[in-house]
Amino acid sequence: MPKTRLMIALDAPDLKTARALLEKLKGLPVFYKVGSSLFTLEGPAAVDLAHEYGGKVFLDLKLHDIPNTVKNAVENAAKLGVYSISLHLSGGAEMVRAAAGIKKRPELWGITVLTSFDAGSFARVGFKGSINETIFNLADLGVKSGIDGIVCSPREAAAVRKRFGPGIKVITPGIRLGQACDDQKRAMTPKEAARAGADFIVVGRPVLTARDPARTAAAILKEIE
Repeated sequence: MPKTRLMIALDAPDLKTARALLEKLKGLPVFYKVGSSLFTLEGPAAVDLAHEYGGKVFLDLKLHDIPNTVKNAVENAAKLGVYSISLHLSGGAEMVRAAAGIKKRPELWGITVLTSFDAGSFARVGFKGSINETIFNLADLGVKSGIDGIVCSPREAAAVRKRFGPGIKVITPGIRLGQACDDQKRAMTPKEAARAGADFIVVGRPVLTARDPARTAAAILKEIE
């Protein structure tokens, strides 16, 4: 079973708030996720800020476009020095191969099915297969096209790990410390995700909204050891 690492989502409203959070988390062995919300407001400065505090950055932009556009975006992300970047595997094999073919690039983490979907809402989008079937189909496409990691909910992590083995990283958002009462439909606790074989668990609101974010993050680290 891989060692599970904690990634904190910097879903802050601005750089000032993000810096305050990073100050509180200083010294903890965590990675940081910079998503589209903060990045569209602050741009590369958000990545630079996380690097300033010594954290490796997952740039979670969920790229989904024609192959050349995604290739250019990944090349630009490489210039920022990020550890990894996400793209939607539903963009197709040609898109993934265009990004994977870049010589010096961040790790490519493929989005399968968002954790906000449950079976009902997923079916209404128009997909023919179940969530699990779609995840495996997209993951197969990604692995064959050069992806480095698969992003899925912790509920599918064990099956993805079993199917693809240790050569592919498994990244699980949808982490909650108790029962989820928000837009995360397929969630698990940190311990459950670690036992399922996740390489990275991505935690946002449970840390961001905690009275003591550092204490909460430290407790999660202890839980997944």
